[in-house]
Amino acid sequence: MNYNNDFKYDLKVGQAKEKELGDIFSSKTIEVKHDLKAIETGNVYIEYESRGKASGISTSEADYYCFCIGFTFHIIESIKLKDRCRKYIGTDRDRLGGDNNTSKGILLPIKELF
Repeated sequence: MNYNNDFKYDLKVGQAKEKELGDIFSSKTIEVKHDLKAIETGNVYIEYESRGKASGISTSEADYYCFCIGFTFHIIESIKLKDRCRKYIGTDRDRLGGDNNTSKGILLPIKELF
């Protein structure tokens, strides 16, 4: 993006992004996850199966996922999140987790949320 010191231009750009974010919150569904270990591990855990049945991202109808990591919120379209997780199915990032390790999920590097 080119530098522009015109306040009116910057204001229009900012207002367009405010509207875009407002549209997400008013007309879309958002699934919010608070991953307490993400800062420590550098990953978020994306569940896709529990007790032998599809669950988590596999069954979610949310348009977006929001990950609360520390004091920040990271929003990503569900379809993009699924795409980023697929490549890890069957790898060392495909892990058991949840209560008593009865779930399957992907350890997705936080940097891949961006």
